[in-house]
Amino acid sequence: MIKICTSELEPYKEIEAYQIQQKKVLLGKQGAANIFIGTMRDFNEGEEVKGMTLEHYPGMTEKQLEHVVAETEAQWSLLDTLVIHRVGDVFPDDVLVLVVVWSVHRGTAFDACRFIMEALKSKVPFWKKEILSDGSRRWVDKNTDGYVELS
Repeated sequence: MIKICTSELEPYKEIEAYQIQQKKVLLGKQGAANIFIGTMRDFNEGEEVKGMTLEHYPGMTEKQLEHVVAETEAQWSLLDTLVIHRVGDVFPDDVLVLVVVWSVHRGTAFDACRFIMEALKSKVPFWKKEILSDGSRRWVDKNTDGYVELS
């Protein structure tokens, strides 16, 4: 399931409601669920950020999200996926995105969830306009890289 929402996103309630709805699909089959919850932070590019407006292109955004999920499901054997993204005015600590992947094995769940999140950040049309501490506003030119080298 893919959903765009304009109000506060409560990820654990969304997951619980979805699992109740999908019980027949997941019952006894899932060996793993990987959950990614993305929140707004209060800094970017070395500056304090007080808030942000997330914009999207209705219809196109959902279609691109569907394409990302279909691409993921073609690459990994998944039982189910849930992607919810918030738009509108948000503030530090607000939840912006929820991605949940259910699969038989944990490796598949981890890899597919990360793939969806990275594709979402690089391919799906969302635009971010930050409100800085001095009240000025700026468009976010690029998303932060999700890949970090671990030592």
